[in-house]
Amino acid sequence: MPAPAGRPSAVYLFGTCLLDLFLPEAGLDAVTLIEREGVAVHYPPEQSCCGQPAYSSGHPDEAREVTRAQLALFPEPWPIVVPSGSCGGMMKHHWPQLFEGDRDAGRAAAVAARVIEFSDFLVNVLHWQRPDQGAPARVAVHTSCSARREMGTHLTSWQLVDQLAHVTRVVHDHEPECCGFGGVFSIKHPDISGAMADDKTAALLTSGATEFVTADAGCLMNLNGKLAHDHQRLPGKHLATFLLERSQGRP
Repeated sequence: MPAPAGRPSAVYLFGTCLLDLFLPEAGLDAVTLIEREGVAVHYPPEQSCCGQPAYSSGHPDEAREVTRAQLALFPEPWPIVVPSGSCGGMMKHHWPQLFEGDRDAGRAAAVAARVIEFSDFLVNVLHWQRPDQGAPARVAVHTSCSARREMGTHLTSWQLVDQLAHVTRVVHDHEPECCGFGGVFSIKHPDISGAMADDKTAALLTSGATEFVTADAGCLMNLNGKLAHDHQRLPGKHLATFLLERSQGRP
């Protein structure tokens, strides 16, 4: 994705439903990481869903109305940082398609053009690099399907982990494959979803990693839930939390 020209003085954060409701600490950690680099973060409190669940379920009209409610929330020309490649992909690539021929087509395209995924923003805009204050660790990285295939942000997640002096990134089997969450897919097809999560967690457990990170809350919840269900201990963290811990030296 083309990066915004220069370092902005301020950004918007689109927090995503899952981060807002289930992992708010990861959202706050993302805010801390950005603001620590001298960039103000604005969080429009009226924001809700990017519309992806309805859109991927074949309900474009409903998705359009959910999305339309977001378009007026980002009036300043600042980048819109999204700590989820899945939601970022929906906003960046599918919002313009969703509004083709609609009265808000121009506004949707203009907002979409400012969307940038969190790890992409850290690497390519802020050029984030902090001393690693954590203990030696072997870390596996999971990237959601949309983040990898629509946004290419598995590369920036790898780059952020690789620059940490005391971290060895473990490349695990099944790394490019789906965790089984897929939003409403896991609800409509629980048996298939469960089998995919089995494969993914088995690969993580045999990789030699001491923990895993991901920049997508849905994947994180799904994999952590599966590991907890199977009484397996392999800590999973959002990338923002992991980076803040490593760069501040806090547990």
